[in-house]
Amino acid sequence: MKLSIKEKLGYSLGDTASHFVWDLVNFWLIFYYTDVLGISAGWAATIAILGTIMDAVMDPIVGIWADRTNSRWGKFRPFLLFGCVPFALFAFLAFFGPDLQGNALITYILPMFIGLRIVYAIVNIPYSSLGAVMTDDSIERAGLNSYRFVAANIGQLIVSGFALYIVYYLGSHATGMDYSVMMDDEARKRFMEEAVEHAALVRSSYIIGFRYLVGIFGCIGVVLFLIAFATTKERVAPPKRQETDLKHDFKYLFKNRPWVVLMVVGIVSFIMFAIQNISATYYFKYFLDAESKSQIFNILGTVALIIAIPMTKPLVKKFGAKQLYIVCSILSGLFFCLLFFAGKNFVLINVFNCLGKISYAPAISLLWTMLADAADYGEWKFNRRTTGLCLSAAVFAQKIGWSIGAALFGVIMSKIHFDGGVDIAVTQANPEIMNTIHWMFGIVPGVLYASCAIFLVFYNLDNKTMAQMKVELETRRQS
Repeated sequence: MKLSIKEKLGYSLGDTASHFVWDLVNFWLIFYYTDVLGISAGWAATIAILGTIMDAVMDPIVGIWADRTNSRWGKFRPFLLFGCVPFALFAFLAFFGPDLQGNALITYILPMFIGLRIVYAIVNIPYSSLGAVMTDDSIERAGLNSYRFVAANIGQLIVSGFALYIVYYLGSHATGMDYSVMMDDEARKRFMEEAVEHAALVRSSYIIGFRYLVGIFGCIGVVLFLIAFATTKERVAPPKRQETDLKHDFKYLFKNRPWVVLMVVGIVSFIMFAIQNISATYYFKYFLDAESKSQIFNILGTVALIIAIPMTKPLVKKFGAKQLYIVCSILSGLFFCLLFFAGKNFVLINVFNCLGKISYAPAISLLWTMLADAADYGEWKFNRRTTGLCLSAAVFAQKIGWSIGAALFGVIMSKIHFDGGVDIAVTQANPEIMNTIHWMFGIVPGVLYASCAIFLVFYNLDNKTMAQMKVELETRRQS
């Protein structure tokens, strides 16, 4: 079942919209809460854990809800239509940064952050499930997900590469600060040390800049979700005689071996993503003493991803999904470990990061292709298709991985008595903090991602099984 370029492009814009908001959370929210709003690393870890608990409740509920939705727009597309505006609104509120302190600030942040997690699930889980029912061809799904993750990484490039520059520009103009001072790490550091009023002005510039940034990104995201809704079509439906039985849905989900393997891989890889992405901000600010250079690092890494992702479809055709994923995990894990040995050499840091990103780029779209194949496997093996539950549970596993990684980072930083509110020089003079940031930037994520290859050995959908499964499912559907 071939898909048009228009449909692939339209679908892919939904992930650009997701990344416009969610990458702000992934890359900047912990940093924003600790270093700008001034909450403790322990509270940041607590917020991440509470977000995970909410995901544990919402993700399966949304998946089950979507599986049981029947509308003139299909099962999954209506969630894009009605969920995009609340998603943008809660993103803005999560980054609003009110003039509060202590418990009052925490009391504001918690419900806004949890609300954002809820509406993200309501939009993103049906969006991810939609890709699995647009076509039943695994190779075509690989192509669709290549479009999706090129678009996703363009969104990530804009957020991770330019967000701080935009914040500096918008915030400094709103508060009357000198933009050149905000842009220059050394100048900003000296300016903040001169007077308490200067530090407060920089803080206000950050807060107002983030407000404007999230407001702009949220509005663009609403438009992109609506385009994704209007240009896509659902084609793969559950067996007509499939009974609604939640107990059986969960029973057969955990008997679905490909899905179980991919869930474990998702958890481990997203722990890696969280630790690496969050630690990068601290690595550049404290270890390299060059906060603004993190933007260059993010830009180059994301460009490497965008260049390499289109190779996924031809590589899958030649080597198969499982074999390709294993190689990607091992190679990228090696290059990420080498980041540790690059030390303060900015050129080597970017070389190893780009090689790591190129190596794991195919795995990004492969994971979602293989999850859609796992949904087919459930239909083939147990005669039950639960696309929404299958994808939502996998998304939940990835969120668990990210939240575990973020929480671990917060807990570790709290244990070593990191305080984002103290003078930078004091933090840099603490060898325990500096060594911890160094290890979490390179060795820890590298080892974690390479370990995914071990779990993938147990994935049992090879090319031969996939071909047999496709033929038998087509026969069943036609009959």
